[in-house]
Amino acid sequence: MKNKKFLFLSVISIMLLMLLAACGGKEDTSNTNEGSSEGDNKETTSDIKFLSMVTGGTQGTYYALGGTFAELISNETGIKTTAEVSQASAANVNALKAGDAEIAFVQTDIAYYAKNGLLMFEGEPMEDLVAIGALYPETVHLVTTAKSGIKSFEDLKGKKVSVGAPGSGTYANAEQLLEIHGLTMKDIQAQNLDFGESTDGLQTGQIDAAFITAGYPTAAVEALSAQADVVVVPVDSEKAKALIEKYPYYTEDVIPAGNYGLAEDVPTVSVLAMLAVKKDLPENVAYGIAKAIYGNTDKIGHAKGAFIKKETALNGIGIEVHPGAQKYFDE
Repeated sequence: MKNKKFLFLSVISIMLLMLLAACGGKEDTSNTNEGSSEGDNKETTSDIKFLSMVTGGTQGTYYALGGTFAELISNETGIKTTAEVSQASAANVNALKAGDAEIAFVQTDIAYYAKNGLLMFEGEPMEDLVAIGALYPETVHLVTTAKSGIKSFEDLKGKKVSVGAPGSGTYANAEQLLEIHGLTMKDIQAQNLDFGESTDGLQTGQIDAAFITAGYPTAAVEALSAQADVVVVPVDSEKAKALIEKYPYYTEDVIPAGNYGLAEDVPTVSVLAMLAVKKDLPENVAYGIAKAIYGNTDKIGHAKGAFIKKETALNGIGIEVHPGAQKYFDE
């Protein structure tokens, strides 16, 4: 009898232990699932291991600066950042929209068009496009050579002129400058070439002139000046003012003598270069990007580094600033 009683109590004890273990296991599983769900729905800085920065062609200023920026951002944030070759402003906006890049060089005028669904972004606004900050003036060069005989915009009629890729920032600048001089794309033989192709074409005589929107000195034009007598066609003050009245994101600019072997200053116009991201980029990452660039301007070796200042980073950008970048500038 005693043995039967002991056996009965043992069985009851085992059953109670199994029941308690089952309850405990169920509770643990519930907690684990809850944590996993929260982690899936909330992105943190540690979730981002890599940032892609789209720049421009290899002979443009965007690409030249992009390598330095990528290194500064990698060092500041701990997130590996690389500078990628691209077709520049408009293509860079599309890369952001598609999720193919996280940071983009872009002209302020193109950012404005994208945000508001205008011109090449007609009916397709990118409402979540926001700025990190402005960088430097993007000077519009109308480049030719002395042997072409082109000295004014009017001389472009019937000539082969590189105007950049359709939908690019350079294309829009070319179209608007032609317009203010009473011309259209139909008055020229428009060629859709990048900067390197443009200067190669000028050197070989395959084209007569090229629009190049980039911070001076830009590598493509410098390379051309080593092979030919470069001429930059001026935009006189009256035409510049008319352009700015219609398209207020332009400003008057001057390419100083000495650049590209120029004997005199050349008046022209410019827009601004800026960095843009999507609004859903985590705030501390955007903060880190702004701090990396605007807090280390002394480490930017390119000539345009002198224009990149936190004091002027919010001037003329025309679209909303990312809260993380705004936090950095407010500090």
